[in-house]
Amino acid sequence: MIKVLLADDQALVRAGFKALLDAQPDMTVVAEAGDGAEAVRLAERHGPDVVLMDIRMPGTDGLTATRRMPEGPRIIILTTFELDEYVFEALRGGASGFLVKDTEPAELIQAVRVVAAGEALLSPSVTRRLIAEYASRAKEPVAADGLDQLTEREREVLALVGTGMTNDEIAARLFMSPATAKTHVSRTMMKLHARDRAQLVVIAYESGLVRPGWL
Repeated sequence: MIKVLLADDQALVRAGFKALLDAQPDMTVVAEAGDGAEAVRLAERHGPDVVLMDIRMPGTDGLTATRRMPEGPRIIILTTFELDEYVFEALRGGASGFLVKDTEPAELIQAVRVVAAGEALLSPSVTRRLIAEYASRAKEPVAADGLDQLTEREREVLALVGTGMTNDEIAARLFMSPATAKTHVSRTMMKLHARDRAQLVVIAYESGLVRPGWL
């Protein structure tokens, strides 16, 4: 059973999500929060698997709450706009992906399952737009801890993950099997202490391994 925590300042939004998720045979909403501080407290108390986190809430916002979350829960950021200015920072702070609030119900349900299974919720097209948006801020590359431990192949794989490629796409580009590509991604995550592919995307861009227009 996937335990979900809802964090949104609008009670009607929470009620809609709760009704949808509780109707699934493999999900249950264990708590609801109206702001970020309450979300952190409830996450510590209930130990959810997934947190649906609104960014713009009064008091402690979703971005701050994401950074303060205890280890364990996977966080899906909820936003009104696909490229909310805070989305990249939320991913950098530990979120596993994001959804726009007008997402179809079936997509929301699938998203919760995907993130609960440890995957990142970032499509290639959205990943590339996020990188381009972040690049417009002209930040200097930052050395990531563990980057020097990667093999040349792992650095290559990391760069391709950073462009939003799936394991199958990486395998085709590097002429290897999907299983081998998955192994390289897993080892890279372990060496960089990244919890999922979303954080690998952040590291790939911030370290300068991938830039807009790289592919």
